[in-house]
Amino acid sequence: MKGFHKSQKGIGILLDDIYLVGGKRTPFGKYCGSLANISPTNLGIIASRATINQSGIKPYEISQLIAANIGQSSYDAYFLPRHIGLYSEIPLEVPALMVQRICGSGFETIITGAEQITLSKADCVLCTGTENMSLSPTVSFGNRMGYSLGRPVFKDMLWEALDDTAVGYPMGYTAENIAKKYKITRQEADEYAKCSFDRTLSARDKGFFNSEICPVTSTSFEIEGLKNRKVILPREVSSLQHDENVRETTMEALSRLLPVFNESGILTAGNCSGIVDGAASAIIASNFFIKQRNLTPLVRICAATSVGLDPKVMGLGPVEAIRLLLEITGMKLDDIGLFEINEAFSAQVIGCERELEIDRSKLNINGGAIAIGHPLAASGIRLLLTLAKTMKLQNIQYGIASACIGGGQGTAVLIENREL
Repeated sequence: MKGFHKSQKGIGILLDDIYLVGGKRTPFGKYCGSLANISPTNLGIIASRATINQSGIKPYEISQLIAANIGQSSYDAYFLPRHIGLYSEIPLEVPALMVQRICGSGFETIITGAEQITLSKADCVLCTGTENMSLSPTVSFGNRMGYSLGRPVFKDMLWEALDDTAVGYPMGYTAENIAKKYKITRQEADEYAKCSFDRTLSARDKGFFNSEICPVTSTSFEIEGLKNRKVILPREVSSLQHDENVRETTMEALSRLLPVFNESGILTAGNCSGIVDGAASAIIASNFFIKQRNLTPLVRICAATSVGLDPKVMGLGPVEAIRLLLEITGMKLDDIGLFEINEAFSAQVIGCERELEIDRSKLNINGGAIAIGHPLAASGIRLLLTLAKTMKLQNIQYGIASACIGGGQGTAVLIENREL
């Protein structure tokens, strides 16, 4: 392992012999849809248990649990990492940690877990990101101190989370800034969105997502010594097996939608990421652990970077993160066979694509968050799982997954398809 920190560029790490064993995720439920009343803790438990069952690894072999959740949206949210571990039947003695880098938090669970393995504090780490955006609360901070007469104040935390108070406007405006910078037109933004939906539908129809999605059904988690937890779907839904936000669309339908951030802007509800609920989980382990148990991992985790940049163009975070990643690894852009860049906003992805000069045939080839949705803490893990599987299917050696981060950050992870 070798770490880097450059005050004018960001931070990074080169990793030795850390592998992504595998992972699972729930379907992503549309806003106020089938998963809307399932707590983020329960969504995380579902994904984590499915990941453990798929992996061939026993719960007692897991050394640590690293979890991520951005918008606290259940009454027991403080306990989320610990409860995911306990109800996934990981031993009582195994500790759990929460990490938070907003939209990069899913990646951060993997990066932190890899660092823990490198420091000999773990051999095998369960990494889980979970989010229920539908349950995001309406809050009144300071209510203990009372209200002025007739002036109670309540705020929608989901709406407030989309507003960067440092720059004074919502993050969607930062993507409009990128559209202006690169002269991206409404037509181009809608064409990108159409491509995302088409690629996602094609991948789904081919069964690409079947191996990564664990269906959600009404069930309960009954663990000796603990209170039972229940998962209840709406009465009309017996099982959710596919991403609920994905749908067919046309350029005509996309063109009819009104701009949502600026009357003269190009961003609409159709060409930005969907607000969804869901969880994703993955297991990473050392080379020694994998060989000892004769496991076949998906990919090697080679390196990772995180950077800061002007929050007014926060969507360009992947540009600087990927550039630093290439710098510390000594690689060139042409060495990378596939890219997964989170589709927070169409203009943001197009801006990254143009600035890095990435061929779109290498970018998000199974669709992305415009179609599937972006459950904040889960997206990084989903991106890595999608990238790893695609690299395996297409026999591609290197891939990079990356995301922009609200407030002006970016994270990128390099993985390698390599036989042990």
